[in-house]
Amino acid sequence: MKKFKTESKKLLDLMINSIYTNREIFLREIISNASDAVDKLYFRSLTDESCTINRSDLAITVSYDEDARTVTVSDNGIGMTKDDLDKNLGTIAHSDSFEFKAQQAATDGEPAAGKGLDDMTDVDIIGQFGVGFYSAFMVGKKVRVVSRAFGSDEAWAWESNGVDGYTVTAAERADHGTDVIVYLKDDTADERYGTFATEHGLTELIRRYSNYVRYPIQMEVTKRRPLPLPDDAPEDARPEYESYAELDTINSMIPIWKRKRSEVSDEEYNEFYKADFHDFEDPLRTMSLHAEGTLTYDALMFVPRHAPWDMWSRDFKRGLALYSSGVLIMDKCEELVPEYFGFMRGVVDSADLTLNISRETLQHNGQLRAIGRRLEKKIKQELAKMRDDDREAYEGFFKEFGRTLKYGLYSSYGQARDVLADLLLFWSAKEQRMVTLAEYVEAAPEGQDAIFFAYGESRERMAQMPIVTTVLAKGHDVLLCDENVDEFCMMALGAYEVAPKVALAEDASADDAEQSAPTMWPLKNVGSEDLGLTSEEEKKEAEEATASNSALFDAMREALGDKVAKVVVSTRTTDAPVVLTTEGAVSLQMAEVLKHQPGNEEAPTAQVVMEVNAKHPVFEVLKAAHEAGDTDKVSSYTGILYDQAMLVEGLPIDDPLAFAQAVSALMK
Repeated sequence: MKKFKTESKKLLDLMINSIYTNREIFLREIISNASDAVDKLYFRSLTDESCTINRSDLAITVSYDEDARTVTVSDNGIGMTKDDLDKNLGTIAHSDSFEFKAQQAATDGEPAAGKGLDDMTDVDIIGQFGVGFYSAFMVGKKVRVVSRAFGSDEAWAWESNGVDGYTVTAAERADHGTDVIVYLKDDTADERYGTFATEHGLTELIRRYSNYVRYPIQMEVTKRRPLPLPDDAPEDARPEYESYAELDTINSMIPIWKRKRSEVSDEEYNEFYKADFHDFEDPLRTMSLHAEGTLTYDALMFVPRHAPWDMWSRDFKRGLALYSSGVLIMDKCEELVPEYFGFMRGVVDSADLTLNISRETLQHNGQLRAIGRRLEKKIKQELAKMRDDDREAYEGFFKEFGRTLKYGLYSSYGQARDVLADLLLFWSAKEQRMVTLAEYVEAAPEGQDAIFFAYGESRERMAQMPIVTTVLAKGHDVLLCDENVDEFCMMALGAYEVAPKVALAEDASADDAEQSAPTMWPLKNVGSEDLGLTSEEEKKEAEEATASNSALFDAMREALGDKVAKVVVSTRTTDAPVVLTTEGAVSLQMAEVLKHQPGNEEAPTAQVVMEVNAKHPVFEVLKAAHEAGDTDKVSSYTGILYDQAMLVEGLPIDDPLAFAQAVSALMK
């Protein structure tokens, strides 16, 4: 027995137990090595006239013996000599595939020494590190490799238990190529290694990890067929079935994302989506992208029709499937899509990725970030196109995923506004439909320079709130927001940047040019104290009325305690006796949401302002009670008015029983 070269025991133990985290990828690694061996032979046939190979004959075969607990991967590739086995398998971390690429680079006039994979030729060989083969020892107690090099009459067998060393002995093989036989470990309470030596187990792994290897991966599978009915069988006789074995190609070989968009039908895309992403419905939108340059990659992405059931659960994981040269690297690569586009499904395939030694992650996340930025731009473009060309479909999409976009604005502290602001939809109280912020601005009357919105439990209730109706009465639209993330989204957005409504003429003046620059429209909650809709005359009149009734307002504020910051005369045109507004960033509704969040018992509170309608009959009653010194009446009426205003806002009151008793007392 020969000892492994290098510090074999420690290094081999590291390979088996530390580098790889998922045992089932052993089949991916062995098949990838087989694919490389076939590639090398095919490449040789292109450059060596004495090597006559029919590409259609090149294949990889997987077989198993359930009783013997073995899994065998065979190829008819370039094969290995005795020295090759000793060098490639006896020296850990020696990559014959890497060496092959280096040789091709040198052949093309490039010095191989000191060159990295990115600098070599575009020979699409998967192997890079020479350690993938040893993943077989994660599931195997022994591995036997039988190989015969192309053009040689001799075959050799390499065998090892993955602990001490290996043997290389003479063997028999009918033709060139390599067989890798993995003798599976015994089952334990924690690991069922025997499942790898089953038809179902192997076909699942092939389709999951190696479905797009460019050569057919063949395996004998069990099928059923009906037996012919006897001549005297009755008309209602049911046929009997027999099982038979047939060599079948398990992988699809050519990835659908590698084909030109014009060559793939919508039905093919839909079927691929439903099969690979386990959805029962066709995708809402399909996006394909082929990029060339510093990074060459193909991407195929889908917008689902419905949000997955677990999208808002803690266990939900976003991301696109990441492939390298058709081999699955990661099921869900989070770096490829931002959180606010986490609903996207799809694949990205690139041979230019710098993988780590286990091929489970990447060495340079900068590559992923570069791809992610391009994909983000593509997703935004396609969603904007759907918004403009198929509004009904987009509104259906927004109903499912709009909350995700809004949360993306909030969680990014508004930094994603350039991507997301134009994709948002809100209900217009004036137009009674969903509108974008750009459409709101376009429909705004002359002189308006802010976007008004309200937040509440339902559109119907918000549309009747005095703070909304007063804005609508002045001819301004109000966006009605009924999702708990809406106000946080608006706060994070802050303002919406708009371009000029009218393009400049060629003879426009410099002043016109300056005025045509994009402007920022602040987003204002109609529940805030100052909306900028009051004339100076109206402000002055309200200030004078507030000053002349300061004693009454002090008494009302004292009756409400810390519920309000101040009481003033309102400038709003409304039929309500009072309305509640706020100062600062925290509205009544936001304060209510924050108060009920777990672990947020000391949430910031709203600075509430009670605005009194000085033209309402109730105000005269309050004035009369105050002038008569009836403090109990002033206090009781003030409490009723406050609770009434809270109910109109759709917010809970502190003491419903006390409110009911106070109203009942008025009816006596």
